[in-house]
Amino acid sequence: MSENPIVSKSFAFALRTVKLCRILADEHKEYTLSRELLSSGTNIGRYVKAAVSGESRDSFVQNMGKALQQADITEYWLQLISFAQLLNENEYESIERDRKELAKMLTNIVKTSRGKL
Repeated sequence: MSENPIVSKSFAFALRTVKLCRILADEHKEYTLSRELLSSGTNIGRYVKAAVSGESRDSFVQNMGKALQQADITEYWLQLISFAQLLNENEYESIERDRKELAKMLTNIVKTSRGKL
């Protein structure tokens, strides 16, 4: 695993999302919302990986921006799953805290990088 903090944190969040979606499917038989959460939660890391592997600063900024968008979309799905009572409050607060930390890092990266264009 890379030592780059955003790469490591986005991968860890993706893995946590996969595990949560497996629980939602197995224990709650919830497939539609879990599929949406799986997509957005893992796409954060996908776009981060594409950004750090990119060929240009412009590509980096675009992919980090897409990762941030996916973090925002993930917030929506987590809230919906929580309000549908498919997650208890502690589970929701824990994963949402991780998502917020990731979104904050991405926001800072995007703002800093756009300023350098």
